[in-house]
Amino acid sequence: MGWLACVGALAGLMACSEPPQPPLVVGLNTWVGYDPLVLARDRGLADAKQVKVVELISSAEALRHLRNGLLDAAGLTMDEALRLVDGGFDVRIVALLDTSAGADVVVAAPRVTSLQKLRGEHIAVEDATVGTLMLERLLRKANLRREDVTVLRMDATQHKTALLSDRVAAAVSYAPIDGPIQALGYRAIFDSRQMPGEIVDVLVVRGEVLRQRPEAVDALMAAWAAGLNVMRLDPGGAATSLAPGADLTPAQYQAVQRGLRFYSPEESLAMLTGNPPPLAQQGEGVARLLVELGVLRSAPNWAALIDTTPALRAPTAGPLP
Repeated sequence: MGWLACVGALAGLMACSEPPQPPLVVGLNTWVGYDPLVLARDRGLADAKQVKVVELISSAEALRHLRNGLLDAAGLTMDEALRLVDGGFDVRIVALLDTSAGADVVVAAPRVTSLQKLRGEHIAVEDATVGTLMLERLLRKANLRREDVTVLRMDATQHKTALLSDRVAAAVSYAPIDGPIQALGYRAIFDSRQMPGEIVDVLVVRGEVLRQRPEAVDALMAAWAAGLNVMRLDPGGAATSLAPGADLTPAQYQAVQRGLRFYSPEESLAMLTGNPPPLAQQGEGVARLLVELGVLRSAPNWAALIDTTPALRAPTAGPLP
């Protein structure tokens, strides 16, 4: 009787215990700037019980899955994060991942010998905020207005065909898609080095996940730092592992990486800390332009958008070279 009572008590305890929570799901579109998380997953550096890294076909899919509750976190461009929050969705930026330093580029036909020569021409632009932002910065540098050019919205994979057929004279592109285009004699006339700090990738987490699952968020931050550290210590090995997923050779993969600048965890925290934080000062011009273009309804509340708590909990590491 005593043995049966013990068994019954144990069964009752098991019935009352909570089932284990599924891992935090972070979504990433296929982009070299998010690959430290992919590397951490593939090399077993991410706690699989806490974090699941999912690769998606596009940032639009990541945004849709976030809105539908299928993702807990995502890698996004800063403008995408601003649009989410502007639409009333509760996400917070917990880390800066990288900034474009030449990876985003405008390529043009040889006849376009100066930016002013774009007047009256057709320009291919992907239907994404980064493409719109690049186009606006290009036109302003050229002292052109939007009505001075004809914008054709098309996927970046169609840009090469549009240029070869002379349907467009220029295209707002990015690595590695621009590589084969430039190999055919089209040249870069503008790139993201001329708009420093404006194209930034960030890690966002849903507000309720930050409140309810801090351990999983900490595991996500640790996975990013671990993958980034492997890239720092073994860039060749990391490129060999990751290049096939981007349909590149290791040498091409490393060439794409040279157009990016990754933030170390310490640099990221510094950019997110302060009143106002440097990210807000750096991003204010972008936000103002997006409001002007009608992409955002109002300027962001940076204090509500940023959450440094996970970064403050994370162990420190050395700065990136």
